[in-house]
Amino acid sequence: MSSSPDDDAVLFRKDGRAGRIVLNRPRALNALTHSMVRRVDAALRTWEHDDDVATVVITGAGERGLCAGGDIRSIHADAAASGGASTGFWRDEYLLNARIAEYPKPYVAVMDGIVMGGGVGVSAHGGVRIVTERSRIAMPETAIGFVPDVGGTHLLARAPGELGTHLALTSSAMGAGDALLCGFADHFVPSDRLGPLLEALAATDADTAVRAEARPAPPGVFEEWREWIDPCYAAGTVEEIVARLSDTGDPAAKEAAEQIMGKSPTALKVTLRALRRARALGALRPVLDQEFRVSCAMLGAPDLVEGIRAQVIDKDRRPRWSPAALEAVTDEDVARFFAPLGDGELGLGPAADTTVEGTHSR
Repeated sequence: MSSSPDDDAVLFRKDGRAGRIVLNRPRALNALTHSMVRRVDAALRTWEHDDDVATVVITGAGERGLCAGGDIRSIHADAAASGGASTGFWRDEYLLNARIAEYPKPYVAVMDGIVMGGGVGVSAHGGVRIVTERSRIAMPETAIGFVPDVGGTHLLARAPGELGTHLALTSSAMGAGDALLCGFADHFVPSDRLGPLLEALAATDADTAVRAEARPAPPGVFEEWREWIDPCYAAGTVEEIVARLSDTGDPAAKEAAEQIMGKSPTALKVTLRALRRARALGALRPVLDQEFRVSCAMLGAPDLVEGIRAQVIDKDRRPRWSPAALEAVTDEDVARFFAPLGDGELGLGPAADTTVEGTHSR
């Protein structure tokens, strides 16, 4: 591997029989850059054919989390300048997401701490997904005027009932129990057992290593909340979802309605359409194709720049969405985000059957 200063942002090494990937930008909560995505992809391609690597393990440096997502400051600068750098980043990122989902060797993601956006993309498509009591997993894109991507709409659409719709529209985070319920994780391992787990992964097969350290997860809240989540989010429009949530009389449902109303109206409506279409598409590859179209269209929409400004740049938490009201976003407006890109398509196409023995398949 190259040893230039930029390459310190992601580290690679062999640890016994395991190929280790360490996202290494702890001060930025290991946010992904384009270079990091490319280097992870290159390592996976190399290790796929390396008989000395039986398992790949991805972790994050520092104590705060695996990865908080993509480097949205760079995306903000690119969108504000009407550039095209983000398109290239997303193309390579989504191709990496597909590679992880189809990887022929066990891919173990240690989803300790904060795992959001692009962090979900490099972990939740893996074959073995570990959460701890510190895990906070979310697809918070609607809060910045964007739409869940990195295969997030595929994962959210496959969650039980309407839990994925709730997560997407509110930008809510999941703890360990709810991540397991919603299909974003497979096993709970207490954080004080991660050291022994990593040692075992270097010495034995992934299934044996994980079974030795896995424990019952702390309970979540979503199973109980399904009594109002499922009927409310089954509505056909965001407006009706908000109305149903507000009318339930449940304080948690009312809070969800208030959370939704603070998000970008355009992003909310495009997200709901994307989730419903992802259910019909089924497999990850065509969903990533759809997400690429939507993301490219979002790059030219005003709410992405404004949302990142309000949440990350100025941090005033007072975005000025355009349009500002749900009813001002028409079906025609939403449809434009799904228009084909012509020669610029991602072009992943149909899913491949690449089930890895000892792991789940999606």
